[in-house]
Amino acid sequence: MQIGVGHTLPAQNLHAFQARRASFKCRQTSPLNPLTKPNPCSQKPLSSACFSTESTRQHLSNLEKLLQKTNEAEPEQVITKPPINGSIGNKGKGLLEGLNLSRIWPETKAAEEMSPRHLNRLQRLLSKSNMEYSPRNSLGSRWREYHGCNDWSGLLDPLDENLRREVVRYGEFVQAAYHGFHSNPAMSTNQAPLPRHVALPDRSYKLTKSLYATSSIGLPDWVDDVAPDLGWMTQRSSWIGYVAVCDDRREIQRMGRRDIVIALRGTATCMEWAENLRAQLVRIPESDNPTQKVECGFLSLHKTPGTHVPSLAESVVEEVKRLMETYKGESLSITITGHSLGAALSLLVADEISSCAPHVPPIAVFSFGGPRVGNKGFVNRLNEKNVKVLRIVNNQDLITRVPGIFIGEGSNQQQQEDLQKKQRNDGFGKVFNMIDNNNPWAYSHIGTELRVDTKMSPYLKPDADMACCHDLEAYLHLVDGFLSSNCPFRSNAKRSLVKLVNDQKSNMKQLYTHKSLSLNLERDRLRVPIPTCLPSPSR
Repeated sequence: MQIGVGHTLPAQNLHAFQARRASFKCRQTSPLNPLTKPNPCSQKPLSSACFSTESTRQHLSNLEKLLQKTNEAEPEQVITKPPINGSIGNKGKGLLEGLNLSRIWPETKAAEEMSPRHLNRLQRLLSKSNMEYSPRNSLGSRWREYHGCNDWSGLLDPLDENLRREVVRYGEFVQAAYHGFHSNPAMSTNQAPLPRHVALPDRSYKLTKSLYATSSIGLPDWVDDVAPDLGWMTQRSSWIGYVAVCDDRREIQRMGRRDIVIALRGTATCMEWAENLRAQLVRIPESDNPTQKVECGFLSLHKTPGTHVPSLAESVVEEVKRLMETYKGESLSITITGHSLGAALSLLVADEISSCAPHVPPIAVFSFGGPRVGNKGFVNRLNEKNVKVLRIVNNQDLITRVPGIFIGEGSNQQQQEDLQKKQRNDGFGKVFNMIDNNNPWAYSHIGTELRVDTKMSPYLKPDADMACCHDLEAYLHLVDGFLSSNCPFRSNAKRSLVKLVNDQKSNMKQLYTHKSLSLNLERDRLRVPIPTCLPSPSR
């Protein structure tokens, strides 16, 4: 093998080395090799024909020193942090491994392990259309614990891996509701809607009922004349979700029961937006307690029947009763999941079905980015009915802080309990309770909170806009990477980044969008078919 000396040695030492190299050609064998026998016909006095053994060793030593000079870096003061775990710095790592990226991109400090150093991992996350599935562990006898019987105590911080899989899985049922609506949003005003096909993310479930929500208000007739192209945006009744039931024996055995899922999408039509703005608190019709109140607009969408469809409340109660009778004698659970407006309606649906029949199965609500729905009276009402609620909240999501103003609601449950104790101990307790019970804007959140943070994601900008912070895919991305409140984004998160990059490109860090461009991983270039419903990483 020939060695390109010119590529190895500095120019100033090249001439000297070539002269030395030419002197070696006079000798066919090496005196340093004991297995080589000298050729008698070519032997000459060592003093005149070749170097002595000592001079050869000296030459090789000088050559080694000469070669080492090419590997020496220019003098530069680079300050690097010592490894926390006591490992050997950056030894043996590539060029990108040796870069101190926190000096170049300050936003990478919180997520050092997810920086572009790991280009192979980034490429896999950006290019794959299917997930790397984690195994679904058997929940068995612990299913009630994961369904909230103990308010998810001990499972949230740090986040239990089985609960993480379940939360993401239920979030994808809501994604299926969004896709199901946008695939055919228009409804006929002259006849009842036809059965709708929904591509569920979990094939072990089957759809049993379509759900519709109707607004009690309507737009003036002149709106159609001014803006005739609005179409389905102005319709009063719209498809809002579905009921599905687990129908696979192996999955039923894994979960420890047969699960009934009710999935509800968020706001999509003008009428739904109009109802969202009706933020005054009104009394619940079925309640004997006048202090139990909910938002007017949410209650309207829940209770109002359409011209050709029943109300959301009526449809849900009818279907749950039917399924309870169909699977009578089996262990059942009811899981209600929704995003945004769907999260608000999930609480009203849970309240409705919790008293629709005797011996109703355990009810749990998994809500994503949900607004406040009612006052403390409504919170007490659901607690008395043993409805369990897990609220997944993004710290930067403004939707979770509306509607209304609140009094006595802390940033977490412990703060709220401490404030209530203080109020009972001071002289303002009675005054506070009077204001809280009579104030038409005194809303209160309900349930247990799982709080995630956009700033913890190594991919999303810390100042991502409001739409990104409320986006359902961003929520699932943050939950999939969440470890605990004091830990960074987990390095082994498996959820694909394809949909997140495609939907939130302007909110992705340039660090990663530039890398996706350099790796030719844009959706248009890759032509990666994104499925209508992303499969669960727990499958």
